[in-house]
Amino acid sequence: MNIIINGEQLSLADGLTIEAMLRARGNDPAVVVVERNGDIVPAADFAVTTLADGDAVEIVHFVGGG
Repeated sequence: MNIIINGEQLSLADGLTIEAMLRARGNDPAVVVVERNGDIVPAADFAVTTLADGDAVEIVHFVGGG
């Protein structure tokens, strides 16, 4: 399937969950926010939300500072 992640088109395996995609990219699911097709996906749903061809995903990382 082809999806767009942070503006970059990528080809990924069919049936991939958001959690699996994050881990494959080296992202810790505990420290990111994911938006899929304009909607924020609750972290509790990462493991059960399957990506589909044509999805647009934005991954935002938490950044500490002060």
